[in-house]
Amino acid sequence: MPYRAKKPCAYPGCPKLTDKRYCTEHEMLESQRYEKYHRDPDHGKNYDAAWEKIRARFLERNPLCEMCREGGKLIPAVLVHHKKSLRDGGTNDYGNLVALCQGCHSRLHSKKGDRWGKEIK
Repeated sequence: MPYRAKKPCAYPGCPKLTDKRYCTEHEMLESQRYEKYHRDPDHGKNYDAAWEKIRARFLERNPLCEMCREGGKLIPAVLVHHKKSLRDGGTNDYGNLVALCQGCHSRLHSKKGDRWGKEIK
Protein backbone atom coordinates (compact mmCIF):
# COMPACT_ATOMS: atom_id res chain seq x y z
CA MET A 1 0.00 0.00 0.00
CA PRO A 2 1.47 3.40 -0.93
CA TYR A 3 2.38 5.95 1.70
CA ARG A 4 0.62 9.27 2.03
CA ALA A 5 2.39 12.26 0.61
CA LYS A 6 4.26 14.33 3.18
CA LYS A 7 2.93 17.77 3.98
CA PRO A 8 4.58 20.92 5.33
CA CYS A 9 5.01 21.26 9.09
CA ALA A 10 2.14 23.28 10.61
CA TYR A 11 4.54 25.37 12.70
CA PRO A 12 4.56 28.93 11.27
CA GLY A 13 7.45 29.43 8.84
CA CYS A 14 8.76 25.86 8.96
CA PRO A 15 9.45 24.48 5.45
CA LYS A 16 10.12 20.86 6.55
CA LEU A 17 7.91 18.05 5.24
CA THR A 18 6.39 15.57 7.67
CA ASP A 19 3.92 12.68 7.97
CA LYS A 20 2.45 14.20 11.12
CA ARG A 21 1.14 17.65 11.95
CA TYR A 22 4.54 18.98 13.07
CA CYS A 23 8.10 18.02 12.19
CA THR A 24 10.10 16.32 14.96
CA GLU A 25 11.75 19.60 15.95
CA HIS A 26 8.47 21.48 16.42
CA GLU A 27 6.42 18.57 17.77
CA MET A 28 8.20 18.85 21.12
CA LEU A 29 7.82 22.64 21.20
CA GLU A 30 4.08 22.39 20.56
CA SER A 31 3.72 19.70 23.22
CA GLN A 32 5.47 21.92 25.78
CA ARG A 33 3.30 24.91 24.78
CA TYR A 34 0.13 22.82 25.18
CA GLU A 35 1.20 21.57 28.61
CA LYS A 36 2.01 25.10 29.77
CA TYR A 37 -0.95 27.08 28.40
CA HIS A 38 -3.81 24.71 27.56
CA ARG A 39 -3.68 21.69 29.87
CA ASP A 40 -5.74 21.86 33.06
CA PRO A 41 -3.29 22.69 35.89
CA ASP A 42 -4.84 20.00 38.11
CA HIS A 43 -4.34 17.31 35.47
CA GLY A 44 -1.24 15.86 37.15
CA LYS A 45 -3.00 15.68 40.51
CA ASN A 46 -5.83 13.56 39.11
CA TYR A 47 -3.77 11.22 36.91
CA ASP A 48 -1.10 9.73 39.15
CA ALA A 49 0.35 6.21 39.60
CA ALA A 50 -2.90 4.98 41.18
CA TRP A 51 -4.81 6.08 38.07
CA GLU A 52 -2.33 4.25 35.82
CA LYS A 53 -3.05 1.01 37.70
CA ILE A 54 -6.83 1.53 37.47
CA ARG A 55 -6.52 2.36 33.77
CA ALA A 56 -4.40 -0.73 33.03
CA ARG A 57 -6.81 -3.05 34.89
CA PHE A 58 -9.82 -1.50 33.17
CA LEU A 59 -8.29 -1.95 29.71
CA GLU A 60 -7.42 -5.58 30.53
CA ARG A 61 -11.07 -6.23 31.36
CA ASN A 62 -12.42 -4.11 28.49
CA PRO A 63 -10.03 -4.58 25.56
CA LEU A 64 -12.42 -3.32 22.84
CA CYS A 65 -13.73 0.17 22.12
CA GLU A 66 -17.27 0.33 23.46
CA MET A 67 -18.53 2.80 20.86
CA CYS A 68 -17.11 0.78 17.95
CA ARG A 69 -18.47 -2.45 19.44
CA GLU A 70 -21.97 -0.96 19.52
CA GLY A 71 -21.54 -0.18 15.81
CA GLY A 72 -20.52 -3.77 15.05
CA LYS A 73 -16.76 -3.15 14.76
CA LEU A 74 -14.08 -4.81 16.89
CA ILE A 75 -11.43 -2.14 17.45
CA PRO A 76 -8.91 -2.34 20.33
CA ALA A 77 -9.38 0.25 23.08
CA VAL A 78 -6.34 2.36 23.93
CA LEU A 79 -7.85 5.04 26.17
CA VAL A 80 -10.06 5.11 29.25
CA HIS A 81 -12.57 7.96 29.33
CA HIS A 82 -14.48 9.28 32.35
CA LYS A 83 -18.21 9.62 31.63
CA LYS A 84 -18.41 12.33 34.28
CA SER A 85 -15.07 14.12 34.48
CA LEU A 86 -13.11 14.25 37.71
CA ARG A 87 -13.29 18.04 37.55
CA ASP A 88 -17.11 17.81 37.61
CA GLY A 89 -17.21 15.40 40.56
CA GLY A 90 -16.77 12.09 38.74
CA THR A 91 -14.77 9.21 40.20
CA ASN A 92 -12.48 6.44 39.01
CA ASP A 93 -15.15 3.79 39.71
CA TYR A 94 -15.60 1.36 36.83
CA GLY A 95 -19.20 2.56 36.39
CA ASN A 96 -17.85 5.99 35.42
CA LEU A 97 -15.24 4.66 32.96
CA VAL A 98 -15.49 3.61 29.34
CA ALA A 99 -12.85 2.04 27.06
CA LEU A 100 -12.39 3.84 23.73
CA CYS A 101 -10.18 3.82 20.66
CA GLN A 102 -8.33 7.03 19.76
CA GLY A 103 -10.81 7.94 17.00
CA CYS A 104 -13.91 7.64 19.19
CA HIS A 105 -12.22 9.52 22.02
CA SER A 106 -11.32 12.37 19.66
CA ARG A 107 -14.86 12.50 18.23
CA LEU A 108 -16.27 12.54 21.75
CA HIS A 109 -14.14 15.50 22.83
CA SER A 110 -14.71 17.41 19.60
CA LYS A 111 -18.36 17.85 20.56
CA LYS A 112 -18.38 21.18 22.36
CA GLY A 113 -20.22 21.36 25.66
CA ASP A 114 -21.51 17.78 25.70
CA ARG A 115 -18.49 15.77 26.86
CA TRP A 116 -20.08 12.38 27.06
CA GLY A 117 -22.95 12.73 24.65
CA LYS A 118 -25.74 10.23 24.24
CA GLU A 119 -23.79 7.56 22.33
CA ILE A 120 -23.05 5.27 25.29
CA LYS A 121 -25.20 4.74 28.35
